[in-house]
Amino acid sequence: MRGEPSPARHAFGSSLYAVTSAPTPLTRRRRGPERTPLWWLIAAILIPPLTVIARYDVIDGHKLPKRGAFILSPNHYSEIDPVIMGRFVWKLKRVPRFLAKASLFRNKFLGAVLRASGQIPVEREGRGRSDAPLKAAQLLVDNELAVIIYPEGTLTRDPELWPMRGKSGAVRMALTAGVPLIPAAHWGTQHVMGRYSKKLSVFPRKRIVCKIGDPIDLSDLAGRPLDAAVLSEGTARLMDAIAALLGDLRGEEPPADRWDPSKHGQAETGRFEH
Repeated sequence: MRGEPSPARHAFGSSLYAVTSAPTPLTRRRRGPERTPLWWLIAAILIPPLTVIARYDVIDGHKLPKRGAFILSPNHYSEIDPVIMGRFVWKLKRVPRFLAKASLFRNKFLGAVLRASGQIPVEREGRGRSDAPLKAAQLLVDNELAVIIYPEGTLTRDPELWPMRGKSGAVRMALTAGVPLIPAAHWGTQHVMGRYSKKLSVFPRKRIVCKIGDPIDLSDLAGRPLDAAVLSEGTARLMDAIAALLGDLRGEEPPADRWDPSKHGQAETGRFEH
């Protein structure tokens, strides 16, 4: 079965966008507990129904830092992945945060919730893209955040749901911020909500397993110009690690080569029906 010296001059890979300058609680160092009352409320609303839908098992959860900034990079094959991964991170006693499209913050209600929960607004285009790495990295370090970044940038195009070719955004941010880049994989989510499906499968109860990997060793790349060669090497290490973790969960050997949408006439953004 197929299964740089001036980082602010670079734009993120397509898995990330420019950090907006719109006011957000993350523009200052966070004070007080990470798990605020709002987060406890969010957990109280989301976790019970998620528990009805599936049982959740985590392997090597101790590899996730209990404090300090880090980037968690998992595989991505279902629209509900962020909720599922957020649940795993919360249960490991960290607050999951994501890079959210700045346009979402313009909605009065949703924007208020996103700001209060400490999500990071990012722009898809415009002048703000040029200093995105520096701003995002500074927010990450100053606020000691746990940020989830999907290196594929969208749902995998691989017909067998293996990780496809990755984007450089997660590696770029990790090198810019000097924080751990931790790979992760989960399996079973596709039985709750299939790729591009908008419907939840509630019964029978499913099982979703997540495995946390060791931080990617980027020590030999640190301090070097963030050129294409450095970012490509770092991203290859990350995607290999994610695929290996997923292979462990599936009991299969991952493909030797990553699925490349461009070689199959597929767009790398937006929806894709196979």
